Amino acid sequence: MAHLGKTSQSSKEENADGMELNFQQNMSDAMAVLPKLSTGLDVNVRFTGVSDFEYTPECIVFDLLDIPLYHGWLVDPQSPEMVASVGKLSYNQLVEKIIDYKHSADSSRVSEGLVAEQFLESTATQLSYHGLCELTTTAKEGEISVFFRNNHFSTMIKHKGHLYLLVTDQGFLQEESLVWESLHNVEGDGNFCDSNFRLCHPPQRAPPMAALPPSAQEQQRQIDQDYLVAVSLQQQQDGAPGPLSDLELARQLQQEEYQQQQQQQGSPQARGQGSQQGRARRRDKDSDCVIL
Repeated sequence: MAHLGKTSQSSKEENADGMELNFQQNMSDAMAVLPKLSTGLDVNVRFTGVSDFEYTPECIVFDLLDIPLYHGWLVDPQSPEMVASVGKLSYNQLVEKIIDYKHSADSSRVSEGLVAEQFLESTATQLSYHGLCELTTTAKEGEISVFFRNNHFSTMIKHKGHLYLLVTDQGFLQEESLVWESLHNVEGDGNFCDSNFRLCHPPQRAPPMAALPPSAQEQQRQIDQDYLVAVSLQQQQDGAPGPLSDLELARQLQQEEYQQQQQQQGSPQARGQGSQQGRARRRDKDSDCVIL
């Protein structure tokens, strides 16, 4: 913000004498706005042009820094009814008009309010195709600008006749190859490009561990554990000694798994069975639980 303040002061040093007072006022307003940059700025679009905003102190910052501020939320001139309903109103004024007209006793005013409301609903993405065409025509080749849409500001550039937005989403923080995203439709599904505007695709991410199917070993382990629980419940119902405790179930399951491993490995490895059992007994004495 300190850098922006110095840049703003030096950007208009060659002002005419008659404009000096106005410049000082603009500078004062801009300095009051700069601290808001860390949280966002409030702007109020007009639907008549890509550069049309209600003039507020927030817009002064862009003027002092000579950075164009654009939006693409325009009324299609091929819809004269919507053009007449929206007119030259700003967004805030149009919302007030819709609320006022929809509750009017005059049917013509109610109809006009409904048309204006339909415009806002049909352009809920805050970008229309007419606005996109006007935006492409208005922006200059190689020009760095700020694009306002969906209550967010994006860095925009025009390269070889196409518009691109700087990729700043937190989800792409580690994807150094993704720098620009094309702006060529209102749906928001642009193509990703590198720093040289060459097409590239985001890497395919592996699904989370919870989404992976269980392995055969995990499935068999679950089956074995379910079987031991069922046996324990059956013994309890038949009047046999009480059900196996969690520790006993774990020991029995561990022993069965060990025997299965010995059978799969063959007899040459069976010589280590005694020492393994000894270690298991020592571990049982040292601890009351066994980690599977």
